[in-house]
This record gives sequence, structure tokens and C-alpha cells, in this order.
Amino acid sequence: MSIRNTVEADLGTIRTLIEQQPTVNTVTLERYNEYLEIGYYRHDWSWVVEEDGAIQALVIWWGSFDQDQPYSIDGLYFVGDGDPVPTWTALIKHVLQARPAEAEQPEYHLFLAGDWESDPAVVAAVEPRMQAAAAAGLTEVTDRLRYEWEPSYGLPPRSTRLHFEPADDEAFVTMFMRISEGSLDAATARDVARLGAEAAAREEVEAYQTILKGDRGWWRFGYDAEGRLIGFGIPSANNGGPVVGYLGVLPEHRGHGYIDDLLAEITHQLAETGAEQIRADTDFGNVPMAKAFERGGYRNFAVRRVLSFPPA
Repeated sequence: MSIRNTVEADLGTIRTLIEQQPTVNTVTLERYNEYLEIGYYRHDWSWVVEEDGAIQALVIWWGSFDQDQPYSIDGLYFVGDGDPVPTWTALIKHVLQARPAEAEQPEYHLFLAGDWESDPAVVAAVEPRMQAAAAAGLTEVTDRLRYEWEPSYGLPPRSTRLHFEPADDEAFVTMFMRISEGSLDAATARDVARLGAEAAAREEVEAYQTILKGDRGWWRFGYDAEGRLIGFGIPSANNGGPVVGYLGVLPEHRGHGYIDDLLAEITHQLAETGAEQIRADTDFGNVPMAKAFERGGYRNFAVRRVLSFPPA
């Protein structure tokens, strides 16, 4: 068994695997062709296990076009005989071991229907992938509820107690640092544990400007009638369209429903750009945010399962 990067000559096999094994793999043929051209998928970010000249397994990683390292697994494929877990484990470990120590820790994202656990075919596809990821060190499991808003759902009432103003990058760095205190967001907690509060905040600000496609001019701070800073909202967009990028209420102002004001403002901002659909995620354990989405007219349509390294 040998592991190598994919090459142009593998494209026929890769595209066949994508079409034949769609269950729980994020990659579609259309997405693969588009992302390979853009740079979100690359041959040096995809690896195969080969035996006697034949491809037995494939992993496709996603990363931003301006990054040196991929960030998340988008697809795992197997055409060999027997149990795929040892082969997938070896494939993932090979990639991780070649990754620079200073690189951001990668993740594996599985996009699933809300009722996926009642579908035996999906369960059978998820379980071995989770086993392989865990054996490679990605033992932390976070389920994120996926929400969407469409114009037919109706706009939530716009805030009458907050007004919104833009702010510069340094102000947002400070805000991310303050918001991280007591945050129920698992990714935020992991980033702070890995980098420290300030470095994690700077990484967040940079990521929202470089990886996501939203307009930087949309970012807003929210102030009450007395001019006190309450929180912030970042409307944004990814390759799938408009998204609720991030929002947060300062610790001293939590518990007063301001989360609804911030979400409503983001929704109105994106709707004013012509958004026909807005999507958002929140951790399963972040009950206040989930309830805010429901109050704001968003509907839960799916689950994103995130497999990652445990906090240091």
C-alpha cells in the first residue's frame, strides 16, 4: 500500500468515485470541477491509497485559495475490499503528519439531514468515517444546527432599542476578545485555548475578511440609547450564498434579548442586498442562539457534524 497525491491522470477515477459514492460526502461533481479550477481543491490537497497500481481510497480536502494548507475534509472514498477504517485512518494520518506544526488544526465536516440517524444508509456511511477520524486524532465531536431564512418566512422586526454603526478592524479584534469570555461556541473556545484570546480574535477578523465573501462594509457594532456598546453583527457570504457570519453580545449585557436585535439587523442587511436565502449554524449546545434563530424566523434544516482535535 502506498499513499500519494492525486495527479491529472486520476481525474477520471476521482470523478467516477464522486458520482458513485455521494452519501455524506460534501463533494459533488459540479462542486469538484468548479473548486478545482478556483483552487479550493488541489491535487496537492488530495491523496489516494494505491495498491498494485490501482486506487483503493481517496481523500479530498478543502481549503481557501489563498492558504498554504487545506482546512477540512470534504470527501472520503473507498473501493477496496474489507473494512475501510484502517485505510482511511492511514490516509488521514499521512496528511496530518506532513502538516506544519504551526498550521491551523484541521477538521472534518459532515453535512447531514436533521433526521440522519433514522436513515440506516447514512448511519452506515457516517460511523466508519468517524472511527477513522478518531483514530487519526480528531476525537472531538461537535454537532452544529443549520438554519436558513427565506423571504417567504417574513422579516423579523428591526431593533428599536439599538442603533448600528461601523467600526475599524482593531475595534473588532477587541470585541472578539471580549465576546469570547463565556462563549458557548465550541470553535471559539478551541481557538482561544490554542492561540490565546488576542491571537484568536485577530485570526477571526482576518478569516472573515479573506475566507468569507461578505462585504467588510456590512460589519456593525450595536449601541443602546445611552450610547453603550452592546454587541456586534457580521453579515457575510460564502460560496453557497449569504450567511449570518457572527454575532455576539458583550458578557455584561447578556440575558436581555439583545441577540434578537443583532440577528434581526443582520437579516435585514442581507435581505436589502437581495438575498433569497440566508444560512447560519450554531452549536447544538448553544441553546440561546438556537432559540434566537427560531424567534427570528429561521428554520432548522440540517446538521453539520464537526470532527476536530480536542482542546489542548
